[in-house]
Amino acid sequence: EVQLVESGGGLVQPGGSLRLSCAASGFTFSSAVMSWARQAPGKGLEWVSGFYNDGTTYYANSVKGRFTISRDNAKNTVYLQMNSLKPEDTAVYYCAKHDFLRRSYYSDYGPRKDFGSWGQGTQVTVSS
Repeated sequence: EVQLVESGGGLVQPGGSLRLSCAASGFTFSSAVMSWARQAPGKGLEWVSGFYNDGTTYYANSVKGRFTISRDNAKNTVYLQMNSLKPEDTAVYYCAKHDFLRRSYYSDYGPRKDFGSWGQGTQVTVSS
């Protein structure tokens, strides 16, 4: 059974940093396409960052230069380092797993919880 467990969320002041973690189990992590999406209050789900099958990465324009996605295949964990956080980054952050995503998928399609496997999410609140 695929399991994805996010952690690392919390309350942080604007300009602060957080590192989210997603611990995975139940599948071959090293070959999986891992990504992060978020849902802000009253808004739809949106991609934040993700890997493609060839190891290249995607970042939403709103987080480029501030967020960094990484993975540790030995620990079956994907991370999202978030720096220079803004109030508009406040959202529930979800980790997702797919087997294959074609090039430009993140740009062409929005995230869907009925496609792939998803964690339960971790709340990030950016506020003074």
